[in-house]
Amino acid sequence: MRCPCGTGRPLDDCCGPVLDGRPAPTAETLMRSRYTAFVRGDAAYLLASWHPSTRPRRLRPEPGSVWTGLEIVDRAGGSMFATEGVVEFRAHRVDGVLHERSRFVREDGRWFYVDGDVTP
Repeated sequence: MRCPCGTGRPLDDCCGPVLDGRPAPTAETLMRSRYTAFVRGDAAYLLASWHPSTRPRRLRPEPGSVWTGLEIVDRAGGSMFATEGVVEFRAHRVDGVLHERSRFVREDGRWFYVDGDVTP
């Protein structure tokens, strides 16, 4: 099975290990794994990969959302040696596009999603 995040790689060689608990090496890798989690409706992973300072208490993925593709628009920082990163992306759904510039931090060797600015 191909990974939903758009790399063209098999899920087991792409987002699968990160979804299973391996630390994402970069902010972009974490962002791609979060997209895959949205596709799969994996709220537990989404919450676990969200920074505790901004994490909601609950998350309910929208039932019936059909995600159709991910496009990385830009990235800044977020390397395996950085402590902060930004990834701008467009996540396509059947009913529209989510365009967001997301902020990430790395603490104790793990990347976390902090928040993002959504572009209408």
